[in-house]
Amino acid sequence: MKKELIELRVNGRSHELAIEPNKLLLDMLRQDLQLTGSKRGCDDSSCGACTVLVDGITMLSCTLLAASCEGQEITTVEGVSERGGLAAIQKAYGDWGGAQCGYCTPGFIMTVKHLLAENSDPTEDEIRAALSGNLCRCTGYSQMYQAIKAAIDAEQRGMAAVK
Repeated sequence: MKKELIELRVNGRSHELAIEPNKLLLDMLRQDLQLTGSKRGCDDSSCGACTVLVDGITMLSCTLLAASCEGQEITTVEGVSERGGLAAIQKAYGDWGGAQCGYCTPGFIMTVKHLLAENSDPTEDEIRAALSGNLCRCTGYSQMYQAIKAAIDAEQRGMAAVK
């Protein structure tokens, strides 16, 4: 299959890649750029483990063609860090036990990042609605909600999330 040359930005860095037209964004990130934070959990858009931001909007990279992202800004969980350290939501997930096995965590982090960019003080119902497209197979979600609330509080106070 003939490869296409595409240009895009991933986590603030420009990339020019020759890829097959049918290559999924998830595969391009993991194979071509070695960004393995986004996970393949389902291949049918039902779990959210592959969630990334495309021009600031949550997208499921397991069903999105990489070529369709040409010229766009892609943010993966590897690009969430702030000033060389963990973002508040990343720190809170660790502090509050928001992750159990951690497989789904990158997708949740990206979804929360988008939510907080749109609404810096969401209600619990708004948080639950935003996370409805993400599936965790090993937790009861309560620690995740605690972590998200701690991260929101920390961001409002301008500090790292603390337990």
